[in-house]
Order: sequence, then structure tokens, then C-alpha cells
Amino acid sequence: MTSVFIHNFGCRVNQAEAFDWVDRLNQAGVTVVRDIKRADLVVINACALTASAEADVRQFVRKVRREAPGAKIILTGCLSDKTREEIVKSGAVSLLIPNTRKDTLVEELLKLTGAARAGFQKTAFRSRALLKVQDGCDSHCTFCIIPSLRGRSRSRPLEQVVECARAVVERGYQEVVLAGIHLCAYGKDFQPPLSLLDLLKALVKIPGLKMIRLSSLDPRLLPQPLLEFIVGEEKICPHFHLSLQHASPAVLRRMGRKSTPEEYFEILNFLRKGRPEASLGADIIVGFPGESDSDFEFLKNFLQNSPLNYFHVFSYSPRAGTPAASWEPVPASVRKKRSAELRRLSREKNLAFRKLFAGKEVPGIVIRKKEKTAEVLTGNYIKVMVEGREDLRPGEYVRVRIVEVGPVQAKGEVVDG
Repeated sequence: MTSVFIHNFGCRVNQAEAFDWVDRLNQAGVTVVRDIKRADLVVINACALTASAEADVRQFVRKVRREAPGAKIILTGCLSDKTREEIVKSGAVSLLIPNTRKDTLVEELLKLTGAARAGFQKTAFRSRALLKVQDGCDSHCTFCIIPSLRGRSRSRPLEQVVECARAVVERGYQEVVLAGIHLCAYGKDFQPPLSLLDLLKALVKIPGLKMIRLSSLDPRLLPQPLLEFIVGEEKICPHFHLSLQHASPAVLRRMGRKSTPEEYFEILNFLRKGRPEASLGADIIVGFPGESDSDFEFLKNFLQNSPLNYFHVFSYSPRAGTPAASWEPVPASVRKKRSAELRRLSREKNLAFRKLFAGKEVPGIVIRKKEKTAEVLTGNYIKVMVEGREDLRPGEYVRVRIVEVGPVQAKGEVVDG
């Protein structure tokens, strides 16, 4: 029987899409493998957010050609839209499926595999269920190409999301991760409009669902009722990742983001006060065109003094077709130095945060298991290694006591009962 290998690049939305594909392929009797050398078809869900992301995808295509020379490559995702003509001409892939046709990907794969829905094939693809509830974006930040690749904001019907969440819980999943290109815009395209708050209120009622994790949140669309709900509802994981991008007022204006550092601080402090145990993270872009030394120092001081305990730092990468791409760049050497400074600060803050939980018990999900070693991801986003437990299984909800916290990982023990 034809086997399929799926590899993701980029955001949680891509991961959620792949989760759905694996589920549907399993139901059709298709084998999804984890070893690329065993694959007849290789699906690449690509990203085009940065130049580095593009380079990673191209490098992976070359790897497939080396390690699975007989496999057919199916490329989808944002890169497939951005460089469609170039990809087709290169002959590097057998099939290209743009974002606008992603909903047909499984059907296209079934045509290639010749699967006749002979029975359900179980693939342990994820220990947590990822659900895409929204796609596209109506914001037009001056640095971002995603709206032109993903289109306008579109939300999945609330009843459909709830039904899907119920189904994955019935199959044994105890954590659901909600993903969206612009998650906080959920429901705004409906008539009458709904909101992310409406969706969350429906999801928390599902019996057996222990944890709901939110992907990236836009601080521009975090009304007070939503903030109050996510800090007050115990099923919502105390892990909030915000798409801040910067903190300098001047840089935020050039980015086209109607935000202020004061608003950022107010939101972050509210989250920290409401959920003291919460992990607070942010996306940060360094070296945006026009970022001066004082802009960078403002950003660094903001991050240092904020309740944030980690940040994903991206060195600005110009994307053709965006306004910022034509602006005078910050020298690459300066961008590299500033990125390194902030990444070092993030490591320091995250280590200090994780050390706060030494000796404490926290809930989590077993995300990996190898022989007697299990890796647990806690609700507040701490990875804990547990030794000597053969009985644990991926996807299991547990409580762990953190006994040791190091620079790279934490160690702990499962608290039974």
C-alpha cells in the first residue's frame, strides 16, 4: 500500500492542517509514516513568512531527493503560492496545491495512493489535537505577506469546531490546541458576528476535555471580557503567546500596527495578575527598517521589565510585495547582533520563570514517549522529562512534580492519584 510522509514548516495553522489530513487519511486506510525513506508520497506544508523559512523548505526538498529519490513530492502552503511559477518550472515537485485548494489535498492524495477506504489506519501523529478554527487575515502590517497568500479572514462555523473537538476527545485526546492565522479575529466574518469568547464558552462545556491551549493572540483584539474569561477558566491553559512584534511607538507606527507599549503592559500585567503561573510569550521582530539604536533600547528595556518570560525573536526579512520591502534596511550585522541580545535575554528570563516551579506540581500532557522516558508538556508550557515510567502513553493527562530545572530542560516525576 502507498505510504505518505507529511512535513510541516511554519505556524500552528500548518500543524493543525496536517493533523486533519492525517486523521482523514487514516480513515481512508492510508498509512502515514514517520520515516521519510519509507514514503511513496511526501507532503510538504511550506511557509513563506521569512527568507529563512523559504530556504529551509528548499533545503528539505533537496533532502527528500537524496533520501527518498523515488518519492513524489506534493508541495502546499504559503510558499506554493508565492513562488508557483518558479516551482513548476523547476520540476522539483510532482504536484503543487495552493492554499486556496488545500481543502482538496486529501482527495488528491487518495487519487495518487489508490486507497479504496479499506479500513482505519491509526497513526500516532500528535499527542494533542490541533484544530484550525480560522484562516486568513484582514490586517495589512507593512512587513507581512500572509494576507496576500492566505486571503481574507475566514472562520470555521462554531458548531463544526465544537463537533470536531467532541470527536477528538472521544478518540482519547485530552488537550485541544486552537490555531488560526489571526485567531482573535474568529467569528468577525459571520453574520451576525461571533467572537473567540463565544467559541471558548462552548468548548469548555465539552466533557472529558481537560485543556484548551490558545495559539498566538493579537493584543489589538483582546477585549476585557475575553481577557477575564481566559484568566478565570481553569480549562484554558495558562500559556498566552502574543504577537507584539515590537514595543517602540515609532517602529509600531511604521509597521502599521495601531498599538502602544502602554497597552501591551496593561494586557501583560492583567494576564500575570490573573494567572500568576502563566507562561507569557511574544513574537518580536528585530531590525525593522528605520529601527534606531534608541528604538532597540526601548524594545529591550520593555522586554526586560515586562512580565514576559520568553520571546520568539525574528530578524526582519523583507518580503517582496510589502511596503517595508522598499525601505532602507538596517545593516545585517546590526540585525544579527540585536537578535542575539534579545535571544540571550529570553533564555535568561525563561530559565528564571521555570525555576519558580521547582518542587511544585503542575498538570500536563505526555507528548513523547521512548522506552522508560516520557516528555510532559505542562499547561504553562514547561517541558518536563520523566524517567522510569513505562506505563505512560502519549496524550495522557498527568500531574508532574518538577524536581530539577536546568538551562535546557526540567526533570520531574509523575504524581499518581
